[in-house]
Amino acid sequence: MKTVTTVLITLILFVGLGIWLIKNDKTPAQDSILKGELVDLQSATHIDVGATHEPYNSNPPTSGPHYAQQANWGVYENPLPDEQLIHNLEHGGIWISYKDIDEQTKSELEIIGRQNPGSVVVTPRANNDSKIALASWGRLQKLDSFNQEEILSFIKANINNSPEKLAD
Repeated sequence: MKTVTTVLITLILFVGLGIWLIKNDKTPAQDSILKGELVDLQSATHIDVGATHEPYNSNPPTSGPHYAQQANWGVYENPLPDEQLIHNLEHGGIWISYKDIDEQTKSELEIIGRQNPGSVVVTPRANNDSKIALASWGRLQKLDSFNQEEILSFIKANINNSPEKLAD
């Protein structure tokens, strides 16, 4: 009886370990299913509000020095500092920024933001070099027009692909 119990406990431990390894696997095969352009990661150091820092290596940034306080998830009418939103990316979120879009496109982006209340921030951003930019930790996808399928696919593939997995 004692041997059967030992075998069952060992089996349960091995199955649990296997599940944990699969869930935490970060192999190149998994990386290939992430969406957007891969952007080299920069330092994830916290800086004081308004502090100067090295330039970011993407537009919008997908990593780098950032404020200690992230933004609340949601939809914003006004721009927020890049340094604040990078903290949201570090926590596994998606930042959708836009520039020079029509009201219908803005409304569609806002709907997506509201449908993902614990993981997406939507903001205007004057410094964008595309109409719509999708950013996650180390990933960036730029769109010249609204494409709901691409946006939702980016969110699904990239959510919580970050050092601190806190997004819903």
